Amino acid sequence: MKIITTPMCEEIVKLAGITDYVVNKFPDEEDGDLAILLSESKVEMDAMPIKINTPKQVFESIKKVSKITGNELSDMDVQVFFEEYPLAKKYLNSDFKRNVDVKVYSEFLKDIVSDLGFNIVSDNFDYVIYPDYLKDAVKETENLVEIPSHNSISKNPFEKIEERYAILETLI
Repeated sequence: MKIITTPMCEEIVKLAGITDYVVNKFPDEEDGDLAILLSESKVEMDAMPIKINTPKQVFESIKKVSKITGNELSDMDVQVFFEEYPLAKKYLNSDFKRNVDVKVYSEFLKDIVSDLGFNIVSDNFDYVIYPDYLKDAVKETENLVEIPSHNSISKNPFEKIEERYAILETLI
């Protein structure tokens, strides 16, 4: 089986134990059997969409992709990957609720702020959270929190979580 993955998903593919794969930002340019890519991406070939915005999503994605190898990783095997990343580890098995109301300008950020326990609202918010690529679309002028998006942050999902969650934890 020829597996194609995008640069954003390559780390998940590696951690899942797959060693024979091709990386291409545009999987359909390759002659492949299966594309492993972010859930919002679309391709013509068979695909395994994954989400990697939150620690829980990263955990589930590693387990899901590892099934391809025929040697599915156990929960304990996957938890080891979180050891070097304190925020990812902290939020992996947590269910925080916070009294912070936020307006969010992106679907991927909704996953993250929900995981942190913030309340997503459209009015009477404490903060406006938006990805860097939507900076010009933000109408509000106060209590703005800019979060780095896919193109301006590490492709490593754990490093991405650490950076984004550290920014958002300052609001607590």
